[in-house]
Formats: sequence, structure tokens, C-alpha cells
Amino acid sequence: MTEKSFNKGLNLFLLAGMTIAVIVATVLRLPSAQEGRILLLVSAFSSLMGILSAVCSANGLIITFLFGLLDVSLYGLVCLLNWKDGGAGLGNALLHFVYFVPMQFVGFFQWRRRGHSEEGAVHARRLTPKGRALTGAAFIAAGIVSYLLLLHFDRSGAEGFWRWTVLLDVLPLVCNIIGQILLSAAYMEQWIFWIGVNIFSLAMWGATLKDSPDSSYAVIYLIKYAFYLVNSCNGLRIWLALSAPERSLDK
Repeated sequence: MTEKSFNKGLNLFLLAGMTIAVIVATVLRLPSAQEGRILLLVSAFSSLMGILSAVCSANGLIITFLFGLLDVSLYGLVCLLNWKDGGAGLGNALLHFVYFVPMQFVGFFQWRRRGHSEEGAVHARRLTPKGRALTGAAFIAAGIVSYLLLLHFDRSGAEGFWRWTVLLDVLPLVCNIIGQILLSAAYMEQWIFWIGVNIFSLAMWGATLKDSPDSSYAVIYLIKYAFYLVNSCNGLRIWLALSAPERSLDK
């Protein structure tokens, strides 16, 4: 099997699998959703737009930002409503409305500026050793600042300095911020942070479902981030090749 056919097969699996899983989960949860039916349908549509964006991003296709704009706008709304109900999600809601939405436009114009290869993929690049060290330091600093800030707004009722719900907000928040910057600038290292986002988001929505078993949209997002995790690992593999020194335009 060639790499091209493998990528095509995996992309079809992710798209078809995500679509089927979301439809099945939505149909099964819809009767018990009661007042949350509209939110459930919005979550399902957002998830489908998100997987389209993620697959296009993994393959270096600029159309990722169109699907991404729809996804991050709707996901931010769901996170905000989840937080108002007493769960985690404030950090992700603020992130998506204030940061992620405008960054879709930034990424689109940056990718157009870099151009693309004959296969249609963006000219990717890699961070220098100094750039990786600065990125790691930024992750730690942003994590500390974000934790202290969100701790002030925490409404979980937990006591003490270390709070699980706040930590579940901070980790995907910081990974998302740095990952989006690296994505917009077409750096391969973005995928390390996207893998982190997916793992931490699975933990966040898993905790939400444990605390609120009737939370229909939590099931949707657990499915979404499980597929995202597979796609992120594939994206890392593809971008390692796209950003190889002989292929990238380091400018």
C-alpha cells in the first residue's frame, strides 16, 4: 500500500466513522435530551465541521480554516452553556470566542502567503532548537497564568489551591493557544499540542459525563475528541514529511 492510498483510506475512515458515530449518538440521545435537544444538534453539527477541519489540516489543505470557523464558533457556545450549568468549560469558551475565531482568518492569510506544493499542501516548516525551547517556556508560563486567572472564576465549589475542574480547563486552553499559533504559521510541532488538546479534552468531557450522566452533548464530544486524537497522530506523521528540510520553504 502506498502512502497516498493509506492517507486516503484513513481520511475516509475518520470522516465516515465520525459521521456515523455522531449520527448514532445523536439519535440515541435525542429522546432523553428533553430541553437540551437543540444544544445536542448544535454539538453534532459542530463535531462534523470539526472533523472536516481536522482532516484537512492534517493534510495541509487551506480549506481547513472554513470548516474550523464553523466548528470553533459553535463549540465555544456549547462550552459556555456547559460552564453555566456548573461544569468545566469556561476556559475553552473564552478561548474559542476571543482567540480561536479570529485566528481562523489569520491562519488562512498566512497559509496563502506561504503557498503550497504540487499536491496542494501548504509548505510546512519546523521550529529551530531555540524555537522549541521558547515554545516550551511559553507553555509553562501561560499555564501558570491561566490557572491563576481561571481559579478566580471557578464556581465548582471545590476548596484548596489545586482544583481538578480548573486544571481540565487550563491544559487544553494552553495547548490550544500554542497549537493554533503554530498551525497558523505552518509549523510541524503544532501536532504535539493538538495531541495534548485531545487527551485533555477527553478527560474534561469524561468528567462532565461522569458528573452528569444525562449530558447528551458530552457523549458527542467524547466521540469527537477520540477521532481527533487519531487524526492528530496521523497529522504528526504527515507533517514530519511535509516539513522535511528538502521540501519546506523556511521563510
